[in-house]
Amino acid sequence: MAYAHLLSLTHVLQRSLNYDCSYLLPGEKQQIASLLEKVVYLQDFLDNFPKENIESIEGLERKISDAACQTEDIIEFCIADRVLEESASHSGDIFTTSFHEIAKLIEEVDSIKIGAGKIEDESGIQEDLEHNTSLPAGSLRPASSGQSTMVGLDDAMVEIMGPLVGSSSKLEVVSIVGMGGIGKTTLAHKVYIDKYVKYHFDICAWFTVSQEYNVREILVGLLDSMKIQIDGRSKKDIDQLGELLYKNLKGRRYLFVMDDVWDIEMWDSVNRYFPEDKTGSRILLTTRIENVANYINCGSLLHRVRFLKDEESWKLFRLKVFGEGFCPPELEEIGKKIAQNCRGLPLAVAVIGGLLSKATKTRHYWRSIAENLSSEINSNDEQWSKILSLSYKHLPYHLKGCFLYMGIFPEDSEIIVKELIRLWVAEGILKPACSQTLEDVGEKYFLDLVQRSLILVQKKAYNGKAKTCRIHDLLRDLCVREAQKEKFFHVIEGSLYDIQGGTSMRRVSIHDKNSSPSYYKFYYVAKGTFQGDDKTLSSLVVKSLSSSVKFSFNSRPLKLLHIAGSDHSLDGMEELVNMRYFYSYGQYPKGPSIFKLRNLQTIICRSYTHYDLELPPEIWTMPQLRHVESDGNLHLPDPLSSENKGEENSIVVLENLQTLSAIKNFSWKMEVLERIPNLQRLGISFEDMMATDWEEYYINNLVHLTKLDSLGCYLTNPFPFFLVNITFPTSLRRLILDGIQLNPSELSILGSMPNLEVLKLRMGIFLCREWEPNEGEFLKLKYLQLYRVDLKSWRADSIHFPRLERLVIWDCYELDEIPSGFEEIPTLQYIELDYCGDSIVESAKKIEEAQLDWGNDAFELYVKTIVKRR
Repeated sequence: MAYAHLLSLTHVLQRSLNYDCSYLLPGEKQQIASLLEKVVYLQDFLDNFPKENIESIEGLERKISDAACQTEDIIEFCIADRVLEESASHSGDIFTTSFHEIAKLIEEVDSIKIGAGKIEDESGIQEDLEHNTSLPAGSLRPASSGQSTMVGLDDAMVEIMGPLVGSSSKLEVVSIVGMGGIGKTTLAHKVYIDKYVKYHFDICAWFTVSQEYNVREILVGLLDSMKIQIDGRSKKDIDQLGELLYKNLKGRRYLFVMDDVWDIEMWDSVNRYFPEDKTGSRILLTTRIENVANYINCGSLLHRVRFLKDEESWKLFRLKVFGEGFCPPELEEIGKKIAQNCRGLPLAVAVIGGLLSKATKTRHYWRSIAENLSSEINSNDEQWSKILSLSYKHLPYHLKGCFLYMGIFPEDSEIIVKELIRLWVAEGILKPACSQTLEDVGEKYFLDLVQRSLILVQKKAYNGKAKTCRIHDLLRDLCVREAQKEKFFHVIEGSLYDIQGGTSMRRVSIHDKNSSPSYYKFYYVAKGTFQGDDKTLSSLVVKSLSSSVKFSFNSRPLKLLHIAGSDHSLDGMEELVNMRYFYSYGQYPKGPSIFKLRNLQTIICRSYTHYDLELPPEIWTMPQLRHVESDGNLHLPDPLSSENKGEENSIVVLENLQTLSAIKNFSWKMEVLERIPNLQRLGISFEDMMATDWEEYYINNLVHLTKLDSLGCYLTNPFPFFLVNITFPTSLRRLILDGIQLNPSELSILGSMPNLEVLKLRMGIFLCREWEPNEGEFLKLKYLQLYRVDLKSWRADSIHFPRLERLVIWDCYELDEIPSGFEEIPTLQYIELDYCGDSIVESAKKIEEAQLDWGNDAFELYVKTIVKRR
């Protein structure tokens, strides 16, 4: 993981120059800048190195990785020492005395640079790779994917056959997209050998492109597949071969299957040799990368191969193990478990089925296979490993670290995308881009991995963005295996029951196999005392159970700490001055501890009791803060009080701060807002308020937060006039109002918000007996939640909520029904009801019936608990 380690080092060096320069001695700043130039050079070198020659620099990558890690540790450790010495009123030459070690590493990097230059010259990076005839040719027929029996994809075959043999006379492309091993090639082959397809087309040809290809070999392969003689083939160049192909296709209806396509350059190189004669010719291609399919398809059919259902996996498993025979009754239950554990991936079913077809068929043996399925698959099928490894090896360098990082999550975890990206940011494995936040870059990388069929989106938010995701167990195993091989991170399967003392690993993730995975908790188990005293430990992710556990730290390079559990204590936090990411479930750090974490980017404090957290005044002097969140209330000090004490030089504009939630009883003066100009998500809460108090809290000033996207307002009692006193920024798309009185004029304030897409009304009082929005209100609203509001009557139709997609109503006993006009909202997808009266449920069923009659087959009605109205 040389590239990821170089990126992390780059962040450290830039931070040293920009924020830590006061801790550098004369001459050190120049040396840091010089080292940064070398690191950037090495990044560029890896970015531009040809993927097909990547194995030639494996040794060089290891040297780069080791040098980057050592340099980062030395810099962070030495600056930490200096910060702590200063805070203790000590002085010393700590950084300088250790700088000779960095000087040695600079020499090492210089030698690496020279070696990289030589490899660059020898590899001929600038040469046209299309003329490299030493690359292996593709296959002229379908490659075996480990399973030739197609189960459960008959519907997909019908969907593909339609446009393939349809009436359109234009040359069209049909793409089959999915992850490695999901059955793309099998599906394409079933279509290719279909008798009607053979009859329909004059010419049928198959070519497996794969990663290592050149245009000449593709053209020769297609001509050979068509059984066309090529006189003097060794002397013909690409254009001559292309012309020969074009002439033989001209005026004929042809079907080309291009299997395993990896990039658009290949298509652009051969596309011009396919004549468009309006004969109804077709190109059928398979790819793992959705972007490739979208580019080539130009609006034609794109079919995403789904995972097998449990019953389909079981059917395929039986065929692989027993052929046309029967499964003995005593093996059926455990056999279904094995098939289910393959998570719907046909190749996994085929591999394990092939293994068991030749092995002893006993319950004891099958049970041991079920418990160690992933390791059995990986150790018994070399081709399986190659198929999955191709996806990883083909990744550009900037995505490899992000993909491997998925291995820190245990099997079957549903991962919150927002949390994943924040971890990437904290680890320093994202490459900064102009005019984009690191979170924006992380979202772009995430979508790229999704489009490459490596990450699966589970749930989407109101705006269509991914909310949660998961990774197939066998891809996760690949991540763990490659990450541990490259010393990127280490996964401990077990718990701290099994760990004595500390660890010498750089990144450690501890998985507790004895506890079932929960919604998004990916952090692991610990008991007793964990001693994090290694000088190289940079990341620790742990979930603690209810048993008492004590964490003791003296690892100053530690920059990421995620500990969840109801009963744990943290010692040595004041030493972790390089900390970037802190998550604690069950314990909050003390105020001074937060201040000493001067590099902190993210602090998330969760608890069962939601108690308040006092933030120290120094929070305003931490320029790298990005996200501050708490389940309870955050008490934020007024930064103006520090200025009044003469601390003018400590004034900092928190340019990076994006999330702040939830701030209690705070006065939002302009001088405060000017310090947080890029805030995107804000939570505010107020207690013990009077109607006349609002002016002293300046909540109308929130209109000046021009980048605010989400706002949550939490009031302990239903306060009147809140909406009259607050002015919302026009950028706001998501609004939560908890504990607010609402009259008709205030509801119109909400309806007139120009970009509002999500509105959640909770614990509120409707001062009007009937709510009827005005025409032209809520024009962009997609999601509406009503929770414990005392609304009695509601009148609305499609002109009031023209874009509504989701309606959620919980604990609204007084509401008589959902307006019948919702039957005509064309965008409505989902209604969820819980603890609602039976009359509301009946009105929802009528809406469901009408939506289905309109042809909205995607509509869902979800009813949990029904209560009878009083």
